[in-house]
Amino acid sequence: MRHFPPRRIVCLTEETVETLYLLGEQDRIVGVSGYAVRPPQVRKEKPRVSAFISADVPKILALEPDLVLAFSDMQAEIVSSLIHAGVAVHAFNHRDIAGILAMIRTVGALVDAAARANELAERYERRLAEIAATNRPAPRPKVYFEEWDDPLISGIGWVSELIGIAGGDDIFPELQHQKAAKDRIVSADAVRGASPEVVLASWCGKKVVPDKIRQRPGWSEIPAVRNDRIVEIKSPLILQPGPAALTDGLDAIVAALWQT
Repeated sequence: MRHFPPRRIVCLTEETVETLYLLGEQDRIVGVSGYAVRPPQVRKEKPRVSAFISADVPKILALEPDLVLAFSDMQAEIVSSLIHAGVAVHAFNHRDIAGILAMIRTVGALVDAAARANELAERYERRLAEIAATNRPAPRPKVYFEEWDDPLISGIGWVSELIGIAGGDDIFPELQHQKAAKDRIVSADAVRGASPEVVLASWCGKKVVPDKIRQRPGWSEIPAVRNDRIVEIKSPLILQPGPAALTDGLDAIVAALWQT
């Protein structure tokens, strides 16, 4: 890192972009992921330099970043190229709510805004506790979360936790600790056997088609399908392990479970 705090930051995923904006440190950002949509002005203000598992490394290097913020082993090749080119990189690899809160505090520390970041994280902690403590009717609804439709992928860590906070029970809670998508593949029969009362779907960058879910063999007997409780939650709200998931993403889950 040439400067502290870094003056020129490239963010390869959207959650660090949103965090820096929330901290008022957006002027340090010189390049972002093409998936960054929060806040909306980011699409006009910042050059796009990457997808998720691919990036324009020459374009990133031309921006002369002091620091690149990355996420997960899925970006290991991009990170390796940047490190070989002499760029300072911080790669996050969190998959739960505690990790999201730690990411916010770490980003704050990296830009010399630790106090503001801690305040932001504490605000989220209070919000999560308040929502978790809300009195809900019994019994808790059984919830199936679908991250992908072919093959069926469920159980991403922080979403499973958020379902619990919202007052539901994830039908595959054991999957929340599996980091790799291939380890969270489930069978259509297993979903049917669990009889979820709500289906939450967020198909990682493409629009959910509820009719495709309804038409799966044998699924017409699933309570969520029978009672038309298939709800799409937009990917940017729930599939990035950052502020969006703890705010609008959680609110969308609460609405799906409790608003009739």
